[in-house]
Amino acid sequence: MTARQPAEWMPHAATWTAFPSAADLWEDDLAPAQGEVAAMVRAIAAGERVELLVANDAAMAVARDLLAGCNVGFHAYGFGDIWLRDTGPLFMASPFGAAAAGFRFNGWGGKYDLPGDDGVAAFVAQAAGVPLARHGWVLEGGAIDCDGTGLAVTTEQCLLNPNRNPKMDITEIESHLRRDLGIERVLWLGEGLLNDHTDGHVDNLARFVAPGVLALPVPAGDDPNHAVLVDAHDRARDFGLDIVGVPSPGRVERDGEIVPASHMNFYIANSVVVVPTYGAASDAAAVKAIGALFPGRDCIGLRADHILTGGGSFHCITQQQPA
Repeated sequence: MTARQPAEWMPHAATWTAFPSAADLWEDDLAPAQGEVAAMVRAIAAGERVELLVANDAAMAVARDLLAGCNVGFHAYGFGDIWLRDTGPLFMASPFGAAAAGFRFNGWGGKYDLPGDDGVAAFVAQAAGVPLARHGWVLEGGAIDCDGTGLAVTTEQCLLNPNRNPKMDITEIESHLRRDLGIERVLWLGEGLLNDHTDGHVDNLARFVAPGVLALPVPAGDDPNHAVLVDAHDRARDFGLDIVGVPSPGRVERDGEIVPASHMNFYIANSVVVVPTYGAASDAAAVKAIGALFPGRDCIGLRADHILTGGGSFHCITQQQPA
């Protein structure tokens, strides 16, 4: 057995996440985003331990108040922002026990270089008591999704972007994924969602829900990502995967700008699947469709409008620690 990241639906020892803490980043969305993260944490904590990073004393007081009585561990650490899927370690299973992989983080191609973010992986691994292997190339956890068998999906827009690893071509990227994460096969999708500042993270577009089974959004009538979604379906079909459809929220705007709202940014916890909703017509149908894929878990939709103002949703802010 090679070391690799187990599928997200395998049992967790804990979920790691972070609490919105920076008033200068979140502005008027800070308190509402804190409420949305707390609702997610309460749902997850019903079935597993949640380990929560909090960056300052004021946010810690709010977090402890909102999460009193929950199965939550609080960790004071001065991170930049809450996107632990990208800044934290990728927990691995290996023949020698638990392990973690840490990669170079460059603020999503130099766009958001915040103090503290480059230290999150080491802090989380140490707090979890898991040895961390450091790798010198840029990779964010949201850029890949794995089915636990050595198969991964990613996008060309992100992993081949010159703002990440400009001297590495597709062959070198695949070689590094094999060496560092035990990934033996890669489905390369093309573009990610419109206006996604992560340069097309795949966890907003395509998610494995079982070995060899890929969930993809079904375009809405006015979907600004229609061509992207059709291309993703075509590539996954040609790769030979089983495909299941999840409704797309279609055109979602904030202050007149299209935002990368996606129900695909769900998180699979031990007892629940938490699906982001946005007050879109697709909300109920998406929760029902995703819930049907995980019959042993409750599937709940929670609003993520204010978290989305920071650029992501529930999957972007969580990282599973395998049991």
